[in-house]
Amino acid sequence: MSSPRSISPAKKWLGLALIATAQFVVIMDTSIVGVALPYIQRDLGFTAESLSWVFNAYVVAFGGLLLLGGRLADAFGAKKIFATGWLVLIAGSVLAGAATSVGAEIAGRAIQGAGSALIAPAALTLLMMLFGGTSDLPKAFAIYGAAAPIGGAAGVFIGGVLTEYTSWPWVFYATIPLALIVLAFTATALPRTERGASGPIDIAGAVTVTGGLAAVVYGIVMAPEVGWLTPTTIGALTIGIALLIAFFVIQSRTRTPLLRLGLLKAPQLGAANGAQLVLGGAWVSMWFFLNLYLQQVLGASAFAAGAALLPMTGLVVLVMVGLAPRLQTRFGAKPLIVTGLVILAAGLLWMSFISPDGSYVVDVLPASLLSALGMSLTFVPSLGTAINAAPPAETGVASGLVSTSYQIGSALTLAILTAVAYGVAGIDPSPVNLTAGYSAAFLGAAGLALAGAIVSAIAMRSPKREFASAG
Repeated sequence: MSSPRSISPAKKWLGLALIATAQFVVIMDTSIVGVALPYIQRDLGFTAESLSWVFNAYVVAFGGLLLLGGRLADAFGAKKIFATGWLVLIAGSVLAGAATSVGAEIAGRAIQGAGSALIAPAALTLLMMLFGGTSDLPKAFAIYGAAAPIGGAAGVFIGGVLTEYTSWPWVFYATIPLALIVLAFTATALPRTERGASGPIDIAGAVTVTGGLAAVVYGIVMAPEVGWLTPTTIGALTIGIALLIAFFVIQSRTRTPLLRLGLLKAPQLGAANGAQLVLGGAWVSMWFFLNLYLQQVLGASAFAAGAALLPMTGLVVLVMVGLAPRLQTRFGAKPLIVTGLVILAAGLLWMSFISPDGSYVVDVLPASLLSALGMSLTFVPSLGTAINAAPPAETGVASGLVSTSYQIGSALTLAILTAVAYGVAGIDPSPVNLTAGYSAAFLGAAGLALAGAIVSAIAMRSPKREFASAG
């Protein structure tokens, strides 16, 4: 395996470009379907209840299989798993775009999620191979971190453009050329990786954690339609919780678990993953409901709604790449994580004051920029802290765990806040009622971010050596 210092600078930065593209694409694919959902529903015959699975099938497969992806990267080599993930993602994109039935569409989205679950932890492991222990590590993390919110915002914008000017299948086909470009450079630009320790792969663990997450999300999503105390909701939640308990039992008993439970005892790892879970839930919910407010209440077109998110995307890039690494070098990770979550909570609280006859400049832009600032300060320090808390042999697992935290946070929080929003808005809501529902969702996300800041302040310690100054 190559040492970071033995790789040429040009090859390092080309490799980072591929890794950042991976982060961009896997997050873009969570958001690109948003504005296309009504068209997909019309053409494929989704019901109002099942339509959410065009989003959830991807997120659940992605979040549920990330630990397996990290384990495979450690066992078979990150570079090989990285390339395999792109091939799986291409297959899922083709199926989702060509789908002519509800089942085929959901299957395509789940396959896309499975491919992303292989790509994401392998990408983080490769980043550490290229930059670990060097003075360029904080800059590399900043570029990688900025690719996530850019991907989320770009997905909404690109999805709006493709839906408005071509047709909805292209929101899935758009991934394919990017995947082919990355694959073309993977062999030469990314470092050679070796197989880790041999042993059986914990398939039972992967099945139980993915199935458990899917069942819990299903129960939460369906509850507003069928009721919280109905057999459907109670049964789904019971099965989901039972499967998740089974996952932890399996992890405690198998010799080669997806997640070594002893790894969770590291205070820094647990606290940093908690920050990522809260951040994913609050941030993804914010742009999801903000997009709906812009289109369904303010009457923006798909293109205009996507364009409205570009200012906060630009701020995220500037702060993550130019400001956050310097602040972390000076003050450390913990102050940035706590401060960032407090600022994010403040931005979401401000956004909860939206009105039915509001305007983008008054009701959306200032609050979205404040939220983006908070997200930018939190993401990179919590990500780097989580990965560096793990032993080198478990970098892939730690990468999968921190990505899992972000995705599970986004899936569960979005499901819960969707239930809250439409519980407040009611059936067939007017713009006034929709605004009240979205306001409640923003308020819930603000409470989550504030709770995350308090827990981080209590649980996270300031280590003697930050990753930003490694080397």
